[in-house]
Amino acid sequence: MADAIQKKLKVELEKYTQMQKDVSKSMSARQKLETQLTENNIVKEELDLLDSSNIVYKLIGPVLVKQELDEAKATVAKRLEYINGEIQRYETLLKDMEKKSEQHREVLSSLQQEFQKAQGLAIGKV
Repeated sequence: MADAIQKKLKVELEKYTQMQKDVSKSMSARQKLETQLTENNIVKEELDLLDSSNIVYKLIGPVLVKQELDEAKATVAKRLEYINGEIQRYETLLKDMEKKSEQHREVLSSLQQEFQKAQGLAIGKV
């Protein structure tokens, strides 16, 4: 009986470990998005300081290409919208992962208790 519980415990522990790795990856991706959001907000603030007489350039590969101010502002606004949407998606994903992680912890805890009881019974029989 203890062997069966031990196998279950091992499988659940592997699932929990994988879940923790996934949480870590998602948090890392979310941090990258936060950095991009900050950078794009700085760009937006700088573009807001300009008027139509200023010239804006966009870097495409190794070349600077002239771009309309309104077009640049629209591009940055779309980028900010996209990044905010992705951050929200990761927030939801992380909340779901935390719930699942908590469930795995509870299952692991109960399996550990069962395993300890089974070991205690096995020792008592010997």
